[in-house]
Amino acid sequence: QVGMGVSIHPLAVVQPGAELGADVTIGPFCAVGPNVRLGDRVVLRSHVSVDGHATLGAGCEVWPFASIGGKTQDLKYKGGAPRLVIGDATVIRECATLNCATFDGGETRVGSKCLIMAYCHVAHDCVVGDRVIMANNATLAGHIVIEDDVILGGLTGVHQFVRIGRMSILGGFTKAVKDVPPYMMADGDPLKVYGPNKVGLERHGVAPEVQQALKEAYKIVYRTDLTTAAALARIEAEIAPSPEIRNFVEFIRKSERGISK
Repeated sequence: QVGMGVSIHPLAVVQPGAELGADVTIGPFCAVGPNVRLGDRVVLRSHVSVDGHATLGAGCEVWPFASIGGKTQDLKYKGGAPRLVIGDATVIRECATLNCATFDGGETRVGSKCLIMAYCHVAHDCVVGDRVIMANNATLAGHIVIEDDVILGGLTGVHQFVRIGRMSILGGFTKAVKDVPPYMMADGDPLKVYGPNKVGLERHGVAPEVQQALKEAYKIVYRTDLTTAAALARIEAEIAPSPEIRNFVEFIRKSERGISK
């Protein structure tokens, strides 16, 4: 199925069965598999491989030598039709690799308006939110959750099953083996959480009083000798409620791997 205004370079290979939306552009030496769906205005620059049960949303742009929808690297793969779904207007730069899930019916998800820079890797069964920025060589193992508006610095590695909370930022060369709460700034190996992501909070229009509340919540969790459960109870008792404070508390409360300190 091919929409109106599609441009396919004569040196590209598009397998029968692929679905191409309106105004899709496929450059030279691209390979598009038979189970691929490309939304309207998707651009594959050149030398791009899109395979497996992969869906790219409208307006996505993929740069040379990226591999999208390839078979999971998980040795537990037994066949079937695991998927990769990418939202609208996400940009995937050179040599990035985004894999399908491991098991039949499973799904790796990447949100809308993300920027996945060169040589990044999104492994099987990850869930990446909207407006996420992964700087060059940032790498996600399997089953990771990256919430909305997160920034991962270059050469950052995230351990399988780790969760990175919304609007947080991880510095370059960071090694994350436990969860990072939302709205925080973290760096290093071993990773350390340094406090609220002030610049990110300001850019997203978070009110000054909420920023101050998050700073106080951070101090209660990270600067006291309270257990995590006691710290969260104190936050709920002493700090004015807001969506951000509730997100911070619930994220930590639901952590299975524990939070990075």
